[in-house]
Amino acid sequence: MKKLIGSTHPNWEDMSPFVVHFTKKSATGSEYANSISILASRCLQAKNRFGMGKNHTESPPCVCFSEVPLHQLKRFADARGPYGIVFRKEFIVARDGGPILYAYQDTPHAKATRMLIEGAVGKPNDPIWKIAPFVDQPGHYGSSSYFYEWEREWRHPGNLVFNEADPAFLIIPEDLHEAARDFFDNAEREQLGPNYKCPFIAPYWGLEKIKGILKP
Repeated sequence: MKKLIGSTHPNWEDMSPFVVHFTKKSATGSEYANSISILASRCLQAKNRFGMGKNHTESPPCVCFSEVPLHQLKRFADARGPYGIVFRKEFIVARDGGPILYAYQDTPHAKATRMLIEGAVGKPNDPIWKIAPFVDQPGHYGSSSYFYEWEREWRHPGNLVFNEADPAFLIIPEDLHEAARDFFDNAEREQLGPNYKCPFIAPYWGLEKIKGILKP
C-alpha cells in the first residue's frame, strides 16, 4: 500500500502525507467537547452522505478529511476550529477511503456518472454506490454555486474505528498541549480511556516548527 501512495516527496510543501479531520462545533457541543468525544470513543462517525449519490439512501454516509498542506492548517482552523485528528494517507486507503474526484457540471463524465447513479436507485448492491460518494460535481446551481476543490477532500465510507496508536498527530491549541498530555496520561493511569502519545501540533505554527515536532 505504501508504494501506491509514495509519490509525496519530503520537500514538496504543496503536498502532505497526511489527511486531517477537523472537529467542528455542533448544536450539542463545542469543537473541544466533540474532539474529546471522538478521541474517547476511538470512532469518527459517518453522519452525512456526500458526493453525487448524497440524495439516495443506497449511497453510504462518509467521514471527511482534507489533504491540506501542513503550512495551511490555519486555513481550516479559521473555518472549523483549532482541533483535529490526523492520519497517514495509507491508513485511510487501507480502510477503503481515498481522495474524491471532480466531475464538473455538464461534462460528459458528470452526465455519465449521473446516469449510472439514477439507473442504480433501488439496487443497493450496484457497484456505482462504491464510487458515488467519491465524486463531486462542482458547478453553479441556481443562485448558489458549489466549488470546494481547495479542500483537497478525502472520504471514508462508514464509521472509521481506530485505536490510540493510529493517529499520526493531534491538532490542539498550543496553550492546551500540557493539559491535554496530562489528561490523556491520567485517563490511562485511571483506566478511564485511551492515551494518545502521538505528537501534538498547533494549527497556527509555521512549517519548520511542525516539521521539527514530527521528526522521528
